[in-house]
Amino acid sequence: MRTHDDQTATVAEIMDKTDIAVLTYVSLDGRLVSMPMGTQDFEEPGTTWFITERSSDKVRAIEADPRVNVSYSSKAGWVSLPGTAHLSHDRAKLRELWDASAGAFMSGGPDDPESVLLRIDGDTAEYWESPGKVSLVVQVAKGLVTDAQPDLGDNDTVQL
Repeated sequence: MRTHDDQTATVAEIMDKTDIAVLTYVSLDGRLVSMPMGTQDFEEPGTTWFITERSSDKVRAIEADPRVNVSYSSKAGWVSLPGTAHLSHDRAKLRELWDASAGAFMSGGPDDPESVLLRIDGDTAEYWESPGKVSLVVQVAKGLVTDAQPDLGDNDTVQL
């Protein structure tokens, strides 16, 4: 049986290897909306940071209902991170996290009042550890040709 630290390390590895996360939130009219976001940092898998624009529909919706989910997918596996979003105007943290990718998507710099941080505090993380690309293809083919269930890797949930 895997320890909590092992599970958390697996979640962190998958998140670290993912270039673009998908943030899902509830819009002001009650629809689920998903959008790509570049993860700027995560201190632990349970605390994830994004840079966004203050006047966006996304921020208005999250202020009304802060429940969100962030999903990550890479060759290492998949992670679903449900949690609570918090808007932060911490300029020191924003300057620390600002990089060229933020500058490419944001109209102002880290000192622009329109640039803000979105901190996601995750409750749990459900993850699927990938068995590797070749193994995955073999398992899917096996499932299609036989009545056997394919082994698509380990799946578990960890408290953060």
